[in-house]
Formats: sequence, C-alpha cells, structure tokens
Amino acid sequence: MDTADAIVIGAGHNGLVAANLLADAGWDVLVLEATPHPGGAVRSGHVTAPGYLSDLFSAVYPMGYASPVLTGLGLGEHGLRWTHAPDALCHLLPDGRAASINRDPAVTAASVAEFATGDGDRWLSAYREWSDTSAAVLSAVTSPFPPVRAGLSLAAKLRVAGGLRFGRRLLLSARELSAELFRGEGARLLLAGNTLHTDLSPEEAGGGTYGWLLAMLAQENGWPVPVGGAHQLTSALVARLRARGGRIVYGVRAERVLVARGRAMGVRSGGGVDWRARRAVLADVPAPALYLDLVGARHLPSRLAADLEHFRWDGSTVKVDWALSGPVPWKNPAASRAGVVHLGADLDGLTRYAAELACGELPSDPFLLAGQMTTADPTRSPAGTESLWAYTHLPFRTDWDPALVARQVARVEEVMERNAPGFGRLVVARHVAGPGDLERENPSLVGGAVGGGSAAAYQQLFFRPIPGLGRADTPVDRLFLAGSSAHPGAGVHGAPGANAARAALARDHAVGGGLYAAAIKAAHRAVYADGPVR
Repeated sequence: MDTADAIVIGAGHNGLVAANLLADAGWDVLVLEATPHPGGAVRSGHVTAPGYLSDLFSAVYPMGYASPVLTGLGLGEHGLRWTHAPDALCHLLPDGRAASINRDPAVTAASVAEFATGDGDRWLSAYREWSDTSAAVLSAVTSPFPPVRAGLSLAAKLRVAGGLRFGRRLLLSARELSAELFRGEGARLLLAGNTLHTDLSPEEAGGGTYGWLLAMLAQENGWPVPVGGAHQLTSALVARLRARGGRIVYGVRAERVLVARGRAMGVRSGGGVDWRARRAVLADVPAPALYLDLVGARHLPSRLAADLEHFRWDGSTVKVDWALSGPVPWKNPAASRAGVVHLGADLDGLTRYAAELACGELPSDPFLLAGQMTTADPTRSPAGTESLWAYTHLPFRTDWDPALVARQVARVEEVMERNAPGFGRLVVARHVAGPGDLERENPSLVGGAVGGGSAAAYQQLFFRPIPGLGRADTPVDRLFLAGSSAHPGAGVHGAPGANAARAALARDHAVGGGLYAAAIKAAHRAVYADGPVR
C-alpha cells in the first residue's frame, strides 16, 4: 500500500493546482490519473496533419492569464510563456459586419462606434468601471465561498449605492445588460456572444455576468494562449509539482474513496489496489462521479443524494480541428486578425440557437466559436498556414448517434464556407471530436459537457454543485471536491483546485482538524437536516 499525506484523484489542471499548493505546504502528495496523460482538458496533440498542433479541448485562457491562483504559482519559471493574436475577439454578423476587441481600448471603441454613435465612449466608460474593480472581482471569483476578504475590498470600492447597482447587474441577462450599456449591436454582441461560451442563452438571468467578464478580460489582457500549445500550461504545473517532490501515477483509475468512521482514509483503484491518505483526499472529478460512484450513497446524507438527482450538466459539445494550407479567407478581413471568432448569428440568432438547444434539437444554423491558433501563436503550424478549430454546442446527451454528430459537423462547415468562401479548398486534413470522443479522451467530460455542470444561476455559488455550503468540503471528513463542479465552476483558472487545497490545509491546521471538522459537520447537518451525517 502506497501512502501519502494527500491523494489527489485526477491530474486535470485543478488537481495539479491543488497538488502544488499542498506540496508548497510541505505535504507529501500523490496524484492518481486514470489516463496516460496529465492535463485533463488542457492538452495538445497532432491530430490533423504533420506539423499542425491542435489544442484537443480548451485553447484560449483569459481567466488563466488573469487568475490570482495561476499567476501566484510562478509558472513562468517552469517554461510557461503567453502570446496574443493582434485582436482578442471578432464577432461576425450575418450581414457581413464585424465588431472586434483589441487590447488597445481606443481601437475597440472605434470598432463598436461603427454600429452606434456614442458606443465607443460607452465602451471606454464600461472599461474604466471594470478597471477600477477588476482585481477585487477576480479575487472574489477565485476565492472560497463566501469571499469575505475580497468581498470587503470590492464593497469598499463600490460603496453602498455602487454595490447595489453592481449586484443588480450580476442578475441581468446578456440581452438586458448589453442593452443597458450600449445602443448598437456590435458592442452588444461582444457581450452576448461571450455568454454562449457557457450553456446559457442571451435571455437567462445572470448570463450577462459571463459575457461582461470575458469581454472586459479581453479588453484588459487580451485572450492569450500558451506558446507551443495548451499542454505547456500543464507541463509547467507538472514540472513545478515534481520540483516540490509531488508524484503522479498514470493509468490508475480510482474506483472507490475508502471511508471509515465518516472519514476519508484513501483510495482504491482498479485491481483492488489501495492508496492510503494520511491527511486528505481531493477529487478533481465531476460531483456525481465523486458522490455516487467513488463514495456511495451509504456514506452520504440522504438529502444530498436526492439533490444530486437535480444536478444539471451543461450542453454536449462537438469540436472540429482543421489543418489549412493558408489563412482563412474571411469575407470581412477584420476576422483575420482575431485569435477567436464568433460567427453564425446576430443577437436574435443567438437566442434562436439557444432555444433549439433548450428544446433538445440540433440547431439548424449553429453558432460557432472558432480559434485561429497560428494567428495567435505562429509555432502551431508551418508559415503561411493555419491551425483552426471550431466548436458548437449540442443538447446534453450521453448517447449521441454518430450520424447526428456528422450532420452537425456538415452544418459547421457550411457556416465556415458562408463566412469564408473557399474555406473548404484549403482544408488539408480535419479531426472531429464528438461528445463521445471527448468523454473517452477525458472521462470528466461526461457526454461532451466541458463545464462540469450548468452555469445557470440555480447551480452557482452555494448552489454548486447542489444546495450546500458552496465550498470544497464534503460531508465526508477529509474529502474535498476539487473539480469544476465545485465553486466557482468552469474555466481554466485553477480556483476549484486551490479552494480544495485551502480547505484541506484549514481542516488539518485547526487544532488537529477537530474544530474545523466539527464546524463543517454542523453546517452540513443544517443543510441536510433530514439525513444522517456519518
């Protein structure tokens, strides 16, 4: 039996962040990874043609670049470097017009002013408001819930009246928020299109927050990518962990969290091999997998198990990577400068697209999120070519018919051809990853859902992953949820992993953990009052 202070299940970026922070505290850390590779959804590979590097899942990291968690790890010392496309984002409208975000606010302002007089000034005003609070907002987003210290800092900046208006803004849909801030469709689409990076529609309460956050991060920092591929971020986390004595074992699938007297004692993997944890077990896996598969209902309050029946996944995803022999022949040359291009819909089109998804239908005219990776990072493919990807959402299912996925891929390529005539003639090779393919490569992407659960307001903060404390602690003592099913959710920013590590350290330090464990147990008893807390 191998033994460590902490066993971390999963070497996704959150698991690696948690492992690094525990190793910083002097803990002996062992990471168990089911696949042959670290990184989870932060990986790269040559899947199209020789010389063309594709990011297999996620690719562009505005939150990672800005995250206090990741910046605090000093990953540049372990080889991580960032690079930018000339423009962060371009949204192409069906009528051929385009709105773009450039890291120079004046350039962005000029772009959105083409849609409505005064929107340039309104954009600059919105960005000044963001700049005044961005550090406090990011700290609050990435801190354990409730973010007391970061919240006080934000409140001090906003004061009472500003705080009330800020709180109201967080509840608005993307359509309502963008309409309050801007007059023209260009600036409004830069917010609303970003909302659809989640599973939310432009009409859902709280959805405007995501669009506003991503748009303002694009303005402040751009949307950077790691030089040499997404896997460089993972490689830096792995190198940092190993430098601090942490260990990773690959090809080991956790089958059970070992629980005795209400306390996590370790992990059992395939073949009945046991791994003992002296201090904590942290799980970078989806919440249903942790609670129902690895722990089991008999160790949980009955109310918690019942609440998991209402856990909602985000939508399924289909992603296509192309190796192109030349740059994308966009109708509107504004798109040629952007690292990320949104295309296929105006504001009403985004709503129709989201409505079809909500009805369980394949959108007939899909909205695409596309990434020009060579435009952002010339190392991704030979000079004069492009390594391109695009993805679109599907209704959530775990049993997608390959023929239906192929039909949607054809529609994706129709949208590309409509916006870039001659696109098809440039395709050297392509690689399609449907929902089942994504899950086979990364078991945490259940049904091709990449967000660890819906981003809807009813599944955020202390409702994430289910009504509870909004913290990484679980009803099993010394067991912590470290994946994107935990607060604050999806995105490559490391916050769920960091919050789990902080919780494990707090539990260990509080008078041998007894006082902390008792407080958490009492809190869980209050939340799950009709079920035992064993």
